[in-house]
Amino acid sequence: MPFTLDCTYQFEEEIKKSRFQAIAAPVDHEQDVKAFLELHKDISTTHQCWAWKIGHDVRFNDDGEPSGTAGRPILATIEGNELTNVIVLVNRWFGGIKLGTGGLVRAYGGCAGQCLLQAEKIELIHKKIVSFQCLFNEWPILQYELQQLQIEYQTQYLAMGVAVEGQFKLDQIAGFALKIQDVTRGREQLHYDEL
Repeated sequence: MPFTLDCTYQFEEEIKKSRFQAIAAPVDHEQDVKAFLELHKDISTTHQCWAWKIGHDVRFNDDGEPSGTAGRPILATIEGNELTNVIVLVNRWFGGIKLGTGGLVRAYGGCAGQCLLQAEKIELIHKKIVSFQCLFNEWPILQYELQQLQIEYQTQYLAMGVAVEGQFKLDQIAGFALKIQDVTRGREQLHYDEL
């Protein structure tokens, strides 16, 4: 079961005179990643290393640190926490003492891990946009069902009835599809894109 973060979190620590700052945030698209990195661009840092995961897509960046010592450990921390739709940026201000490759892996991964440890994780619920039409006299019954399922929906009144579009959790679709067929006596059905 995948999880994401409820909001943005930060954690800071000093390791051998270098200051490390982790910032973790939820993201849904690559545009969110670009906006996050632009927002947190800091030219005072020595390195701005990051990793993100959205679904099965992953990216990471060592930003000048030796290959595999920063971005990959941050990504490992994201995956180790069973998170997706998350970006973690770790800023480093060099303090004059070299950490070595093992020290860098521990510092970047550890700082990201401490940041995620304090974060509130929420279950990532996949939803689909579903649409249907019904007659005016059928709408109150279906509206009641939508409210019982706590579905967010929009309506458009047409000459012959109501067109409805809503966001359904995947496990709600099959049951509501049967309800539509029952109420409309098989005349209407749910419309949505297959996974």
